[in-house]
Amino acid sequence: MTDVKLQTKPKAPGWANFAIDFGPLLAFFIAYKVAGVFTGTAVFMVAIVVAIIVGLILFRRVSPMLWLSAILILGFGAVTLYLHDPKFIQIKPTVIYTALGGLLLGGVLLGKPLLRPLLGYAFPGLQTPGWLLLSRNWGLYFLALAIANELLRRNLSFDTWLTVKVWGVTGLSLLFGIANMPMLLKHGLEVEAGTPAPPPVE
Repeated sequence: MTDVKLQTKPKAPGWANFAIDFGPLLAFFIAYKVAGVFTGTAVFMVAIVVAIIVGLILFRRVSPMLWLSAILILGFGAVTLYLHDPKFIQIKPTVIYTALGGLLLGGVLLGKPLLRPLLGYAFPGLQTPGWLLLSRNWGLYFLALAIANELLRRNLSFDTWLTVKVWGVTGLSLLFGIANMPMLLKHGLEVEAGTPAPPPVE
């Protein structure tokens, strides 16, 4: 039985997905540099709401990962501002990475590639074994990021941690997405339309 190709989602500029996923984090980084961590946290909270609204307008839907990120940003951000303690906004990535890693690996154990309904439009032609491998790889990657975030936030200044979070993790995630391409091509990915873009990593 061959895999059924998923329908593509509404058309939008190619950069829109990246801007929606990365924009709030970049806004947080800039606001922090200009006005400090608590102003940056408030900007982060507003920016993620704007990202949700823009996503709904452009794509008529928002990925579950962005919804999860928004809930945690608003929750941990509120606690950060209320207690005036920046460590809570630093814990947020650990929670997200652990949840995503656990969900993806749990899906693999059940034979359900959870990335397929999220990224089917980006990897046309990819067969079920490829989706399972991709879900496994990203699940392990997210768990590794959770461990790394805990080590970094406990041993680095907030400024250094944020720089690594914004630029290091984003760049590493793009490279990891590209590194998966040979495996995806072996499992039916259509080269002309395929993209190595990784899931969002807030």
